[in-house]
Amino acid sequence: MENENQNIKEVQARSSNTWMYILLALLALVVIGLSVWLISVKREVITLKSEKEVQRWELQKQLDSIVDEHVKIKQAYGELSDSLVGMDSVFQANAKEIKHLLNYKWDYYKVRKKLTRLQVVAQGYVREMDSIVSVNQSLTQENFEIKEAIKKANRNYQNLEKEKGALEEKVDEASVLHAYNLVATPMHVKGSGKEVPTDKLKRVKRITVCFTVGKNTIVEPGKRTVYLRIARPDKEILMKGRGNKYTFEYLGKALQYSQNKDFDYQNESIEMCLRYNIRNTQDLQPGVYHADLFVGNNNIGHTTFELK
Repeated sequence: MENENQNIKEVQARSSNTWMYILLALLALVVIGLSVWLISVKREVITLKSEKEVQRWELQKQLDSIVDEHVKIKQAYGELSDSLVGMDSVFQANAKEIKHLLNYKWDYYKVRKKLTRLQVVAQGYVREMDSIVSVNQSLTQENFEIKEAIKKANRNYQNLEKEKGALEEKVDEASVLHAYNLVATPMHVKGSGKEVPTDKLKRVKRITVCFTVGKNTIVEPGKRTVYLRIARPDKEILMKGRGNKYTFEYLGKALQYSQNKDFDYQNESIEMCLRYNIRNTQDLQPGVYHADLFVGNNNIGHTTFELK
């Protein structure tokens, strides 16, 4: 009986060990399975992280490309880009937000959506710049055309002024009286009153200057006064008398005269003579004398004679 009980106990012990081994084997299989699963999950996580890093790198690359292109566009347009400071600020703010998301916690689709919006802002910036450039080019062309028109008008005006000046000069020249056949003759006056030409210094008593005032239909007709100035070789003027009353105004200056004569000019030629009598107190000099005729502010004739 005891042997039988002993056998039963041995069988039960062996059975219990078998189940324990089975349980251990099952546990080992579970552990191995979990290990394999964990390794697989880890690999998947690593793969996902790698894929996510690749995505982040690609998004970062797109962001850098958009920003670089925007910078190049600003540089290309130069000072004109200053007119779109507001749009540039919006672009910079969006780019900064995307960069922040990429450097920290981020979502692929959220960043992708913001990148798309950033591209839209950049494209709008380019369109606005093109519009400004187009307007600026139009204004520049218009400004150029206006400047050319002004230059042309100035050239025409200058040409007209030259032509006007030339015509005025011709009119001025034509409206001036001129003396022709101007002859100054020193005279000796005999006791009978007869005049005899002479070039002898001591015999001269009178200087007769004869001339013809030419015909001129442009000059306004009316009364005129002709003044004769006779200058000695030392340029001293032979005056009609002493005192300031024997002067006339010429180009704003008071000039002494030797003789004068009033005449009525009616646009036809007039022949006349002016006679200057040598005063007893006047000294004459040998040499060349100059005789000039003046009407108004114009020297209408000049001649010379010589005394020996």
